[in-house]
Amino acid sequence: MQASQRPQMSGSVHGMYNQPMQQVEQYYAPYHVFKNSCNDSRSSGTQFSFQAQSEQFFTLDSLPATDCVVYDSPPALSPFSPQCSQSYMSDMHHSSDNTCCSPFSDCSGVDDGDLRHVLQKLENKLLGPESDTDNSCSCNFNNVVSKSSSLTRWNRVLDMAPGLNLKELLNACAEAVSDADISTAEVLMNVLEQRVSVTGEPMERLGAYVLEGLRARLLSSGSIIYKKLKCKEPTSSELLSYMQVIYNMCPHYKFAYISANVVIREAMMNENRIHIIDFQIAQGSQWMFLLQDLARRPGGPPFVRITGVDDSESAYARDGGLQLVGERLAEVARSCGVPFEFHAAALSGCEVHLENLEVRHGEVLAVNFPFMLHHMPDESVSTINHRDRLLRLVKSLSPKIVTLVEQESNTNTAPFLPRFRETLDYYTAMFESIDAARPRDDKERISAEEHCVARDVVNIIACEGADRVERHELFGKWRLRLMMAGFTPCPLSPSVGETIKDMLKEYSPNYRFAESEGALYLGWKNRALATSSAWR
Repeated sequence: MQASQRPQMSGSVHGMYNQPMQQVEQYYAPYHVFKNSCNDSRSSGTQFSFQAQSEQFFTLDSLPATDCVVYDSPPALSPFSPQCSQSYMSDMHHSSDNTCCSPFSDCSGVDDGDLRHVLQKLENKLLGPESDTDNSCSCNFNNVVSKSSSLTRWNRVLDMAPGLNLKELLNACAEAVSDADISTAEVLMNVLEQRVSVTGEPMERLGAYVLEGLRARLLSSGSIIYKKLKCKEPTSSELLSYMQVIYNMCPHYKFAYISANVVIREAMMNENRIHIIDFQIAQGSQWMFLLQDLARRPGGPPFVRITGVDDSESAYARDGGLQLVGERLAEVARSCGVPFEFHAAALSGCEVHLENLEVRHGEVLAVNFPFMLHHMPDESVSTINHRDRLLRLVKSLSPKIVTLVEQESNTNTAPFLPRFRETLDYYTAMFESIDAARPRDDKERISAEEHCVARDVVNIIACEGADRVERHELFGKWRLRLMMAGFTPCPLSPSVGETIKDMLKEYSPNYRFAESEGALYLGWKNRALATSSAWR
């Protein structure tokens, strides 16, 4: 992906998670991108008041691949890696955010007020204040431009562009792309090319990748670009370095695996034989800490068996694949004195069936869904509806505990324009949080953003149908989906929240934490980014 690199023109975690992993080689796995701004209350993402945490700022950025430093703490999860695709309850989801909203969501859907205001400005500048154009049509940028003189309209677009901020230009370009107005879109893209920069402010950096997504959508090449990005990933050691950069800048990974580990540890407190099924095990780093913690359990450690599910072609299972992940976990277990067994299931979630999981009598089951269910297609993509099929399969196994961590965003069945605005807002919050952690010209940050974030942005904006694998839902929709599959919410003990609060002390005070209706929320300022919940 050739994102512009021109400069801008306009203007303490729980004890067991801080331990150095000296027994084994460091390995890291990616996380997933979150989207939304904390400023726009009309966004379909969750807005609410968080309890602020005190500490310094951390950030996340990206540029072309260069030398990256591998840090000490291993990231655990891989929300960046696609496995399948999509969502549920088609009619409900097509109504944008109307149903099954997050407890903090206004459930009002995406408001077009901002875009309407921007396009009214465009109309006034193109046609003049005395224009007799019907204001009711002002929301259609294509209509506005078509009424201008064919000889001068592109010059007028260029003349007015400096007066618009970058977000307004991106929204106007998305409108033109949505209307298949190629000429207008191309002019705006040329303007945007001069305004975005992977070393600039958060919106400029995000804009570089959003622009690539819009260009790919206009050319119907989103799937091609997405696959090429995947093929052009760096070597395994480089990729893990990028993931480590992100891990050290943002708390999203720790939020995911710490909350799940504490819940599972408490649920299995008195069990002697434990089977954990991780549906996106990545490099398995999450379970190293749990094994160390279980080794200190009064009365001795239990027998632990882990089934690691991950697409055999996943970038995060390379360099030895799941077999190597199992060997690394076994080494940690041996060093801790924990009886251990690993089962590799080199499958995507869409391919998993009962026989792949090797459930055994006498073992108490825990299931972990770390940022992966949103990759599963529902009935809006496939008649098989793998998203609900997998949940029903897991419920049939009678697990003692199920942990779910997902991005708090709505991009599943939303039409293109609402989805675009939601994506822009969500990732704005993420890039703002990244900006607090590292200098804007930090090459490691730039590489991490390019290799771990840009692909997701392109997929959400440029792809449709089965090609679009990034299909997030708000917690309210996940809650409904799980309950329809037969699950009931599992109350979280105070220790889970206290552990997360401890962890957030390492990061910017703009990271917030809240709990509502049985779910934990991680946010940046007033925008929720991720949720963690437990089920049985």
